Amino acid sequence: MKKPIVLWGAASLILACLLVAAGYFYFQLFSPDRSKYPVRGIDVSHHQRQIDWRRVAADDVAFAVIKATEGGDHVDDAFATNLREARAAGLTVGAYHFFTFCRPGADQARNFISVVPRDQPLLPPVVDIEFVGNCPRRPSPEELHAELSAFLRPVEAAFGKTAILYVTDEAARVYAGQIVGRPHWVRSLALWPGHDDWIYWQYHDKGRVDGITGDVDLNVLQGGQETLTTLSAAPPESMPSETPRTP
Repeated sequence: MKKPIVLWGAASLILACLLVAAGYFYFQLFSPDRSKYPVRGIDVSHHQRQIDWRRVAADDVAFAVIKATEGGDHVDDAFATNLREARAAGLTVGAYHFFTFCRPGADQARNFISVVPRDQPLLPPVVDIEFVGNCPRRPSPEELHAELSAFLRPVEAAFGKTAILYVTDEAARVYAGQIVGRPHWVRSLALWPGHDDWIYWQYHDKGRVDGITGDVDLNVLQGGQETLTTLSAAPPESMPSETPRTP
């Protein structure tokens, strides 16, 4: 009896290893259908360190959403360089803000507006709402609604565009009622989101792009180049520009 049991155990172990390996390679190689989602992009911050944006642009990357600010006073120290060099390399660019739960929304809006330039074409501002890396205390849905509204009103007025909300799964479940009515950036790693109600889809968080050392988030746009051009176009009436403070 021992020999069949040993053989069965060995076969099961081999099968498990094969399944793990298959899952790993599927995740690493996963890429949405290019015929349906031809416009590719990345989102970056100082964590990507020095980026060779010309090499990035040559590696089938059309747009970049770059971290600008966090909370009421933090500025990503790579934002200004990333924005300037990505634009110079020919990418369509935008900026995002990490929304913290421990600072008033109005303070965070002033931080974002003071840092992100308004005298150049930009994709709509993005607000990142998630629990990982955020303040320990989670606001109630009513509290989040009040503070998020205090952020969105001045930011959307300043940039003349409706903001896009990036909300991770857990936060989306908790604050479902507070994130309706605005376009979304969904995070669904190696799996189709299951619906088409989004602008950006982040499908990989450990992707590789020429010109970047290490992992980077990979995204696709809902639509083609025309959609990207429309998103980055200046608003009907140009907004007054202020000189952003130096990070």
